[in-house]
Parts: sequence; structure tokens; C-alpha cells
Amino acid sequence: MAGLIGKKLEMTRIIKDGAMVAVTLVKIPEIKVVQIKTVDTDGYEALVLEATDGKLSHMKEVSFTGTMSGLKVGDSVSLDVLDGIEMVTVEGISKGKGFAGAMKRHNFAGGPAGHGSKFHRALGSIGCRKPRRTKPGQKMHGHMGLDKITLKKIQVELVNKNINVIALHGPVPGARNSLVILDF
Repeated sequence: MAGLIGKKLEMTRIIKDGAMVAVTLVKIPEIKVVQIKTVDTDGYEALVLEATDGKLSHMKEVSFTGTMSGLKVGDSVSLDVLDGIEMVTVEGISKGKGFAGAMKRHNFAGGPAGHGSKFHRALGSIGCRKPRRTKPGQKMHGHMGLDKITLKKIQVELVNKNINVIALHGPVPGARNSLVILDF
């Protein structure tokens, strides 16, 4: 596996084989090799990459591959490592939605909305009497979003090396300008 660090720009669409395809544009900032980990010093082989985009910098450790094996500390990683790559794995943090009720958070149906009903958007029963506690994992109201999401086998539709932008098929987790990790 190898990896790149990117910034999600926005969603758009492209025309491919006469059909519209929804894509997410990901900007790949300047990426440099900060450290090379070897079996002798660390017990495994990996590269530590740093992506700088304006004032922000992000670091990620990726394992060696044939395309990245010739790099040294201080070298830049370009989009040439994506040559011949058709599918990638994308990691990102989903949008945070704050405190949400059980109906919104877990897609519960709720109760009848007719006259006299007092069970509209309530949670309902949360268990029986005997354990005298709420069991772990019970679907209840609480914080929604800000979860790590991993999407596997995402098609790379377009690579523009002039402006360092790639187009990935479909949606990618996270808000605009959020960090995404691409593994291939």
C-alpha cells in the first residue's frame, strides 16, 4: 500500500462514455518525505509524508511500494505515483451534525401522529427491567457524525497533474476543505 494526503474540494460531474458521472474533486497539496523508517531502526519499512497546504501541515505514515521505493528524505511526491492506478481506498471524517434525536440519528419510525397519541418522535422502550441498567450499544439520542469513514475500491476518474487535482467517482466523506487519505 502507498498513500497520498489530499483536501476535498467539491463535487461536480463529468461526461464519460456519453453519460454524466458524479465525481468528487480532491486537491493534492505539496507532499514531501519527512522520514524513512527501516527494519533496522523501527522494525518495519514505511515512509512518513508531510502535506503542506498554506499554513496547515498534515503527516501520514505509508508503507513502501514499488513506485515510492526510490524516494529519499526531502523528496517531493507527485501525482506520477497514480500512473496505472484505477481504484483507491479513501479515508475521511464525516460531517459533524451535533446532538441528534433517536429518529434522526438511527432512522427510527416514531409513533402514530393521529389525535390523542403522545408518542410522536420519542425513543420508546430501551430495555427490560431485569438488568436494571441500559445495555451498551443501545440506540439512543446523542452526538451524530464526526466518524472515521473508509470507502474501498473507489474509481479514479480523472487525474490532472497540472493543477494537482484528481476526480474520484461518487461522494467522499467529509466537508469541503477537509482532509482525506488516499491509499492504493
